[in-house]
Amino acid sequence: MKLFRKIVWCMACLSASVWRLGAQVTEIPQWERFEVVLQGTAEGNPFRDVCLHADFWQQGGDTVGVRGFYDGDGRYVIRFMPTLPGVWHYATTSNVPALAGQRGSLECVAAAAGSHGLVRVRDAHSFMYADSTVYYPVGTTAYAWTHMPQPVQEKTLRSLEKARFNKLRMCVFPKNYGLCKEEPEIYPFLVEGYAGGKPVFDFTRFDPAFFRHLEKRIDDLRRLGIEADLILFHPYDKGRWGFDSLPAEVNTAYVEYLVARLAAFSNVWWSLANEYDYVASKTEEDWKALIRTVAASDSYGHLCSIHGSTATYFPYWMKELTHTSIQDEAPVEDFGRAAIVRSIYRKPVVFDEVCYEGNLASRWGRLSGPEMLHRIWQGLIAGTYVTHGECYQWNAGSMDTIFWAKGGEWRGESWKRIAFTRSLLDLLPNPLQLADVSRDHRTATAGDDYYLIYFGRQMQDEWQFNLPAKNASYRKVKPGTKYRVEIIDTWNMTVTAYPGTFEVGKAVDYRHYDVNRRKVRLPLLPYLMLRVTAAEE
Repeated sequence: MKLFRKIVWCMACLSASVWRLGAQVTEIPQWERFEVVLQGTAEGNPFRDVCLHADFWQQGGDTVGVRGFYDGDGRYVIRFMPTLPGVWHYATTSNVPALAGQRGSLECVAAAAGSHGLVRVRDAHSFMYADSTVYYPVGTTAYAWTHMPQPVQEKTLRSLEKARFNKLRMCVFPKNYGLCKEEPEIYPFLVEGYAGGKPVFDFTRFDPAFFRHLEKRIDDLRRLGIEADLILFHPYDKGRWGFDSLPAEVNTAYVEYLVARLAAFSNVWWSLANEYDYVASKTEEDWKALIRTVAASDSYGHLCSIHGSTATYFPYWMKELTHTSIQDEAPVEDFGRAAIVRSIYRKPVVFDEVCYEGNLASRWGRLSGPEMLHRIWQGLIAGTYVTHGECYQWNAGSMDTIFWAKGGEWRGESWKRIAFTRSLLDLLPNPLQLADVSRDHRTATAGDDYYLIYFGRQMQDEWQFNLPAKNASYRKVKPGTKYRVEIIDTWNMTVTAYPGTFEVGKAVDYRHYDVNRRKVRLPLLPYLMLRVTAAEE
């Protein structure tokens, strides 16, 4: 009997081992994409007629529902991004029996090196990755770069890699604009034919090749550490393709299809529109409905905003919007203004257009490089964020590449300072904000005993050491604390340690001065900043 029980036990163990071997699940790093690919019908109009859905869950955990999509040639895809480690199970539902009732599992393992997950709102005013790493958006603009010839797209990626921006504003639809007239190779909708040399679209059918190309470029950006701030609609069409005046049901179907394809990409942001108020076919209520559609379709809660023309502020209090996306240079032209906008919204403030570096005749495209960088720092010091852009055109009237519109190669100067700017931000213990928001517009705090003091265009040969008594929500200055000072030249990209230390005394009219009233000697240069930190004992 003992021998019999031993044999049964061994057979059971062997069977369990064989079952585990056969049931090995796919391992997917955290925040990467898992795909379920199913073959089904290509008859009729699968984009419109077929519904496909899957639920993903962990034992005892929450369920994440995602929508599948048709990818052409009878191929149906469901994409899932696991946000928590462990085993996930899934099951499909569909109005097509062949696609319904499919089950399986995957195991979410540790994230790949350098992968931080989605960008989230950290607190009322700043961002962080899903792994809690603070994220400081230092972005640029290349609206139609994915619609340019392939060699230009490759140049764009090489340029972005050199510059070290970590966000890119880009359009899904092509642009028909004075400085951007190229016809794209592929379109988001299937072409039925041509009339008068213009494509005629079937707006009930998408072209999967278009979206696969877009996905490839988003992945290219991800490898460079760049968030793809996708602009879903824009007014720069003027009837050329009709993408700016689609019927409401087509807009909704497009948004749902796009989100189904891209929500599992960790580096995607949704921007409902660029200059939404110039899209004549849509009202503010239409935009709100589309924003809600994006939010309802996205199971992961990617960042979401909308952008208006100059000084046109959307109701950013709308709960589905995670941050602002503002076109307005006035808040960052001088000290103190950006902080007012920040105080109004209990959300991160991003000024996504404050004019651009360039040499265009248009007033919005002719900033100098130093002025572009100055506006970026004006936003940063105030606890907000500013997006860069470059608009150089060497041959008037030509269709040469302008980075802001088409990508390509850099021609300006401010992009060369982005890596240095980010290196300063990466050293901060906390995101910046003004230490004494109403009374001191130059001194930003990043926590206890950590300050940046920005002088902007002002040139002076000395600065009397002093710090505000207020320090936002952080610990106030303690009399007797010693500080060291570093002189940062934001344009020439240097950091120079100032000799000696400074000891603060008691507050005098809300300011702490050095007990010996010492001063810091400065070079007579613009765009200087001081980093003031507690001296190590």
